[in-house]
Amino acid sequence: MTADATGVRLEYDGPVATVTLCRPDVLNAQTPAMWRAMSAFSRDLPGDVRVVVVRGEGRAFSAGLDLSVAGASGAGSFAELATLPEQECADRIAEFQAAFTWLHRPDLISVAAVQGHAIGAGFQLALACDLRVLSQDVKFSMAEVTLGLVPDLAGTKRLVELVGYSRALEICATGRRMDAAEADRIGLATLVVPPAELDEAVRDLTVGLLAGNRDAVVEIKALLAGAAGRSHAEQQRAEREAQTRRLRDLAGRGE
Repeated sequence: MTADATGVRLEYDGPVATVTLCRPDVLNAQTPAMWRAMSAFSRDLPGDVRVVVVRGEGRAFSAGLDLSVAGASGAGSFAELATLPEQECADRIAEFQAAFTWLHRPDLISVAAVQGHAIGAGFQLALACDLRVLSQDVKFSMAEVTLGLVPDLAGTKRLVELVGYSRALEICATGRRMDAAEADRIGLATLVVPPAELDEAVRDLTVGLLAGNRDAVVEIKALLAGAAGRSHAEQQRAEREAQTRRLRDLAGRGE
């Protein structure tokens, strides 16, 4: 389907893929059709892509769930989901989550370029990325609680990992808004820049990410992503094993 039909498009520039939410007239509010398209992007990526940039057209990254769709009575609406058997409802939500979780892939580094509002599903999409470059005008909110819902697009674990349980609970349970300065202070931002410098900052970061050996970067991401779940001894073993693979590969003795 076309970007006009789904509200999201995928473009390539060598090793960089860009996912763009392109519904600026509704502040890139998200729909199940967008999520289905984003899930498919993971299967469509060429093998040479190393970095995925996620951005939103216009003045907002994403205002969250499109309530005109979710609040109606059609496919993907709250009303439809509520009528499904429990397991079928959970399976449907798992399909939605897949639009976000592929950005965790170990062979990619994902970068969110965030401006304006990133609310609910928009906040969770930013959290799905490995790195977040924020414009100074960013407003984050995990607003699901204001609808009587919970964040369910794979954002809760990422949030706890970044800011800790207590702060994550406060953010999610209140649904309050947070500006870029606070996001930077509590560890949600990789970089905060003036609005006019957002695209340039993302380009510079992407160049830096591509400068390193691809296989080394993949190993580094795996080491760091798994570190929280390992003991010191287990992490040290993982480092040794990764370095052995790199040495053998660089010497032409890898598998």
